[in-house]
Amino acid sequence: MTVRLSRYTMFIRSCSSAVMSSSPVIVTKTASNPFNLVHADLRHLESTISLLLQSTVPKLSQISNYYINNSGKRIRPTILLLLSKATSKSHLVSPSQRKLGEITEMIHAASLLHDDVIDNSSTRRNIPSTPTAFGNKMSILAGDYLLAQACILLASLNNTDVVKIMSTVIANLVEGEILQLSSRTTDFSIYLEKTYLKTASLISLASKAAMIVDSRSEEVIHAAEEFGKNLGIAFQLIDDMLDFSNFDLGKPSNADLKLGLATAPALFAYEEFPELGPLISRGFGEPGDVELATNLVLTSQGISKTKELARKYIDRAKIAISSFEGSPAKDGLDEICELVLNREK
Repeated sequence: MTVRLSRYTMFIRSCSSAVMSSSPVIVTKTASNPFNLVHADLRHLESTISLLLQSTVPKLSQISNYYINNSGKRIRPTILLLLSKATSKSHLVSPSQRKLGEITEMIHAASLLHDDVIDNSSTRRNIPSTPTAFGNKMSILAGDYLLAQACILLASLNNTDVVKIMSTVIANLVEGEILQLSSRTTDFSIYLEKTYLKTASLISLASKAAMIVDSRSEEVIHAAEEFGKNLGIAFQLIDDMLDFSNFDLGKPSNADLKLGLATAPALFAYEEFPELGPLISRGFGEPGDVELATNLVLTSQGISKTKELARKYIDRAKIAISSFEGSPAKDGLDEICELVLNREK
């Protein structure tokens, strides 16, 4: 653990400062629909991934495509496509950037296949999870297959720097999962580190890679990486907040507590109710722990503080790309930020 924390010292300090300090609220009024702006690119992405996942073993193709065919809004490739358009003089997406969008979605889908085995999830997006539909072994193997196909596509870019960056993403996903499984602590910096590794790293580093692969300036590369990092952390904060709400997420509510995980709402609630400490330390493992923790979180300011912190990260994301030239794609990125902050599922 000492080695892990030392590698991310600067990151943790940055995140911790966001918890303690205030930042200006940036309000963006835009009528741009970010998904409509890249609709054609997303349709191309879907058809390409479907072809890439064709196997001589039909069952493998079926399971690998299961979450791809039952996707959400494809927010990750949408971010990459919008960044590509917003930073291009021609406002076009290059073939290499489009490939990175496909790679990013495949890595994300693979992580879902593996996560649902680890979390013993019965549903996802209001459908049976892959472990429920096909079993744990098939889910793990299909996730591995997705990662392998993503790596093959990544190699076709012939860019060593980008290969290193996207390989780091895969390593971070594993590191984040191990950190989550092994840490039962009230230390908010550990939670933020896990959040970066499991969620924000993919968005941040894929955004960086999309700029590198098309030879953007160092300033633009850094801006895209910062945008993705802050947006990714905000995304997870809202996801953790919604776990305590009554909205339908396509998965059981209070799932995190049932898995023994203390997320931002519970950690903020702990500041008001120290009696949550022992529950967090034992992973809410004793009878009545989940119910008590839920009541304390709902009684506390944990949910409102989580939303407030997410807003700070959204503001940071907007600041990161504030120097981008005005365009529909830039407006779309601002709108993505608001959609992440105000989503209900």
